[in-house]
Amino acid sequence: MKQSGLVQQWVLPSAGILLGLTAITVGVLNTTTIAPAEAQEVVSRVLTVTGEGRESIPATLARVQLGVTAQGRDAGAVQQEIARRSSAVVELLKSQNVDQLRTTGVRLNPQYNYDGNRPRITGYNGSNTVSFEMPTDQVGTLLDDAIAAGANQITNVNFVAEDNAIDSARNIALQEATADAQAQAEAVLQSLNLNAQEIVGIQVNNAVPPTPIVVAAQTRLAETASATSTPIEGGEQTVNARVTLQIRY
Repeated sequence: MKQSGLVQQWVLPSAGILLGLTAITVGVLNTTTIAPAEAQEVVSRVLTVTGEGRESIPATLARVQLGVTAQGRDAGAVQQEIARRSSAVVELLKSQNVDQLRTTGVRLNPQYNYDGNRPRITGYNGSNTVSFEMPTDQVGTLLDDAIAAGANQITNVNFVAEDNAIDSARNIALQEATADAQAQAEAVLQSLNLNAQEIVGIQVNNAVPPTPIVVAAQTRLAETASATSTPIEGGEQTVNARVTLQIRY
């Protein structure tokens, strides 16, 4: 310390300043250069593969929608005709112990003649439809009996597999998709002289129930009208699955 009048000057040792700055700089380098390199190494050594699996099962359940239609000049008479024939059809379905029997639509509409200045009602048409489920191998005979009882409209026929069969097929398809993904990974890594270490990610991309098999209603109605016994073949449904694996090597 030097004194000059009332002014005091402090002179710090320059070596101490340099030493302190050097220590701080080294500390910063140690904390920022090592961890990112290790993280990059882990991320870059992951192989992603997607496998596919499928399992086919018979569609043993038929879902049917049919009904009665009628038309005439008097609304009451049309409704009574529909009610009479619908009752006979429903009684038949109940006697066959079909499942999920329910009414799906009741309709009565006027028919108009638009000649002239004002529309004029010329008659009425109406319908009553029901839906039900039953085994596929029995539905052909039942359709014939329903038409004999009074049904004159088959709106829709779908064929599906039963729920427990779909669940089993889904599990098999997932197993096949997983095995396919593993086989792909093994082929790739072996060709590169690398070894799989562990699976670090699993994603199930698709394992949904199959789409019902739909039969054209008008075609089925024509076959029923012209054949003694309507042939019905439910066919098969296919359950598809996809599995994606992330494998560290």
